[in-house]
Formats: sequence, C-alpha cells, structure tokens
Amino acid sequence: MTDRRQLLLDAAIRVLGTGGPRQLTHRAVDAEAGLPEGSASNRFRTREALVTGVFDRLVEVETAAWQRLAADLPPGDVAAFAAVVGRLIREFTDQQRVLTLARYALFVEAAVRPDLRPAIEAARARLAGWGEPLLATLGSTDPPAHFRMLLALVDGLLSNQLASPDDGFDPEAAVATLLRGLRAG
Repeated sequence: MTDRRQLLLDAAIRVLGTGGPRQLTHRAVDAEAGLPEGSASNRFRTREALVTGVFDRLVEVETAAWQRLAADLPPGDVAAFAAVVGRLIREFTDQQRVLTLARYALFVEAAVRPDLRPAIEAARARLAGWGEPLLATLGSTDPPAHFRMLLALVDGLLSNQLASPDDGFDPEAAVATLLRGLRAG
C-alpha cells in the first residue's frame, strides 16, 4: 500500500470512528489527513470505493494486531489463548477504540448495503482459516461452530465495553469460560 493511500485510509478510519458513517466524506478525509482538497476523491472516486478501502485497511490493521499478540501462543493452552484474546479485546477498546468504532460503523452500513457483505464474509473466512485449527488444538469438537461462538463473544464483549466502559472489565474470564465449555461439550 502506498504511503498516501494508507494516510488517507487511516484518516478515513478516524473520521468514521469519531463521527460515524454520515461524517465519512472525501472532504472530511482530506481535512483529517491534512492533504489538499480532492486528494481522497482522486484516490477513491466514489464513497463506495472509499468505504471498501477503509474496510480493507481495517482488516489489515486488525490482522497485524492479532499476529503481534499471538506470535508466541503455545498450542493447546486455554489460559494462554484466553489471555491473548483478552489483550486483543482490551487493546481494541482502549488504544484502538476509534478503529473498533469504525469497524462497527461499517458493520451497520453493511446491514443496509448488501454489496459490503461479501468482503466481510471473506475476511471472516480468512480469520476462520486461522482460528478453527487453533480451537482444535484447544480440544474443540466442532471448530467451525465453536469459532463462530468465540467471534460472537468477542464482538459482544467489544461492543459492550465500547458502549458502557467498565473499569473492572475482564474479557479473559469470559473467553476462558467459553473455551472450557467448548472442551467439555
């Protein structure tokens, strides 16, 4: 990705994550990026192209965060896996809060724009290709179904913490409980 493209997409993520979908305009992205007017529309001709670019950048940033946190994850260790997922959730509700809010804004947009759904499903399938084998090493008897459950739990924890921050937030406990239940079930 070119530096200017990344600069524009990161600015678009900040606009989307701080102002919501209605604020995501080429002009707002130019202003946020500190670039001359017309820069975003030169690179992304339509709002749809901008939204697609933002989604791709979100996937890239989220994947890099996961890879960084899970680099030394020992296979088969439920506590270690829960700790890594917990750190990821904490990071996405704290330092990466704006990024996560942008992600949810895109999910809401996908609810009314079916053309975004294939990209979301493709990203989810790539994530499942990594996550399902990991769940198998943790003792899951149905990795595809259990991975969907884990994603649902993570999304719920993220959205609840974003909407109503709790100083005693403990995502690790919820993730570990789910994983132990999947092993027993």
